[in-house]
Parts: sequence; C-alpha cells; structure tokens
Amino acid sequence: MTQEGDHGGEPSYGVTMADSPQWYDSIWLDKYLAAKAIVAPERLTEFVESFSALRTHPDFTVKRLPQLFDAETLAAIRQARHKLDPAKLELHEARRFGRFIVHDLPEFTRLQHQLTELVSQAAGEAVEPSYSFLSLYTKMGVCEPHLDAPSAKWTLDICIDQSEPWPIHLSQIIPWPEAFADLGDDWQASIKADPQLNFSTEVLMPGDAILFSGSSQWHYRDPLPQGEGKRFCDLLFLHYIPKGAGEIVRPDKWAKHFGIPELAQSTRVRAAQ
Repeated sequence: MTQEGDHGGEPSYGVTMADSPQWYDSIWLDKYLAAKAIVAPERLTEFVESFSALRTHPDFTVKRLPQLFDAETLAAIRQARHKLDPAKLELHEARRFGRFIVHDLPEFTRLQHQLTELVSQAAGEAVEPSYSFLSLYTKMGVCEPHLDAPSAKWTLDICIDQSEPWPIHLSQIIPWPEAFADLGDDWQASIKADPQLNFSTEVLMPGDAILFSGSSQWHYRDPLPQGEGKRFCDLLFLHYIPKGAGEIVRPDKWAKHFGIPELAQSTRVRAAQ
C-alpha cells in the first residue's frame, strides 16, 4: 500500500496485480494473500499468527492530541516546510490526490523519534518509527477511502496549516489483513455507506494531531472545500509500527524470515496489464 493514507506511501504503487484489491495502498495485502496461497497447509496457521502484532485491538479508539506542539515547535515545522527545495517534492500523487509530498525529511525524522514514547502510550503498545512524510494538499486535494499498509499501522496525523478545517473520516477497527480482498466496482461508495463501519469524523486545527490505526481503520477525506483565495492543507504524517516488527511489515524479508524460499516469488508485484 502506499503510504494516508492520507499516505504518500511507498512510490512503487503504480503497479498492481490484475486481481488485487484496488484501493490506495493495497499492494501489501496483495502480497500477503499471494503468500498465504502458497504456504504449506501445515505452516499456514504459524504464518498467519506471525502477523498478530500488526492487528489492532478492536477496543482501540482514535486519540486526539490537541495543540500537540508549543508555538516554537510549530513555527519550526512550518519553517522547514517553507524552506523546502521544490525539486525534492514528489509529484506522483499530484493528479490523483491533488498533493505534493516529501518523505523522511531529517527535521521530521528527529521529531518522530522524540514522539515515540507519547505514541506508544496513546497506542497502548511499544512502537518504533517507520517512515514520515509531509503532505501538501492543493485546491484539488482529496483522499479516497483506503487502508494503509502495516508499515503505517499507527499514524500520527498532524495539521500544520490550512485554508479551513478539512475533516477526516475514520471507521471503527476492522480485521486486517485477511478481509476486504474483493470490494466490487463501486467499492468507494460501498465503504462510505456501510453502517457497520461506524465512521466518525475528526476535525483538526493547526497544531492539533490525532493518532489512528490506518491499517485497521478505513479513512478518507472528501474533496477539499472550494472557495475564494488559496485553498490548501498541509499535513505531517508520522508513521509507527509495533516495536520489533520491522521484518514482518516487509514482504521482501518474508522468504528469509519464514525460511520459505518460494515467498520470494509470491511477493513480487506484476505490472498491471
């Protein structure tokens, strides 16, 4: 999956298997299902249970962290955003999501590490940093419904600045990653309308943050409201994984980790036909 989810995930995400789930950031699930299909029956239970750390407890609820930073820290974050070299901006999501992104800026990586203990407490488990990215939404901004890859099990979603509040909608915790492999052609509308997902809405003001489990909560933002003047929303996403889960979130590590050479082939992604 790329990474929102709001994500700005791993930029290999222009490819997919022909029969894969079609939501943004679904490639990890594609690889997981392919791996499950070839694991020997006597090892399948072991394989599935090895991913238990990536599943979110159903009792987890979104944690609000209003005014997470003091004025000085927020100003420093904004300064890092304003001094960005435009050549470093990644353009591959400009058309689909109306945003420019940049991954793992040193200033934000340091901040991410400093917040690890706070995130561990809010998540209810020990975590470690995964990756981060700055997401600069333009007037064309939108974030379609999706689940994140487990490399973003936990997302600290921080509002840096915006033209006006832009709600994010989050479902309750749902099973991951075995479910939702086939959602049909009208999957986005189906997800939004599903009463069993029990969507709630969070609104962030500059300096506010929420922690949610993007790999176990559907989430989306409707198109950025139109109006006069510059329309924008600058968000910082700091992603975390369970402590010690670095290998199981990476399909390219599974063959060695599980001692199943065949997984090296099953976790490759074919280009879409």
